Amino acid sequence: MRKSHKEALTKAFNAIFEVMMKITMFVIRFTPLGIFGIVAKVVADQDDLPALVSRMGLYMGTVILALSIHFFITLPLIVKVIGKSRPFRHMKNMSTPLLTAFSTSSSGATLPLTITAVEENSGVSNKISSFTLPLGATINMDGTALYECVAAIFIAQAYGVELSMLQQSIVVITALLASIGAAAIPMAGLVMITVILTAVGLPLEGVGLILAVDRILDMFRTCTNVWSDSCGAVIIAKSEGEKLKV
Repeated sequence: MRKSHKEALTKAFNAIFEVMMKITMFVIRFTPLGIFGIVAKVVADQDDLPALVSRMGLYMGTVILALSIHFFITLPLIVKVIGKSRPFRHMKNMSTPLLTAFSTSSSGATLPLTITAVEENSGVSNKISSFTLPLGATINMDGTALYECVAAIFIAQAYGVELSMLQQSIVVITALLASIGAAAIPMAGLVMITVILTAVGLPLEGVGLILAVDRILDMFRTCTNVWSDSCGAVIIAKSEGEKLKV
């Protein structure tokens, strides 16, 4: 392209980008007020506030317990039995990306550290890690799927809606599909839960109930997602006949 046309296009795209960033920052500045409004309305609609607080504690405990079982029992067993590797040695090698995932709540932001740890500490080849880990960060979100199931059941109970076995099965299947489609960014699972609520006819306002504690739970489920991705990389590397350090 001619220099004048090239410069004009570059300036145009930079200007569009700047406008988009200004709009985004405008929305972000008003987000706390919006969240306060949603939470305030949902809380005000509740007749028994102490019971709501105790239910939220029970909800958080249920999600964290379920994620812990998956993190410390299910995934290590899969690595041990199918991957023929030492899961807790691998977990120790993954300490840096796991802590980063916990603090950032983003498996996408943690991805470079995950690849480095899996390759350098656990001995997985770049051929395996560069394929499985970016793919896993996008579609392998078992922590998110697990959380969405618990959240949907909690919202149903909070509104006094009894879900049939068929509806509960729809929740599980939709949560699995929604977690595959969720982005590798903070609080992506909260957006996808609206899909599940719509699928079983629950009110979307119920999201306001779990909004207040979602950030804390997001840290736990992202950590589980990243750990799961690394376990997948180890299992596939072992199935390809690679000699690992774990």
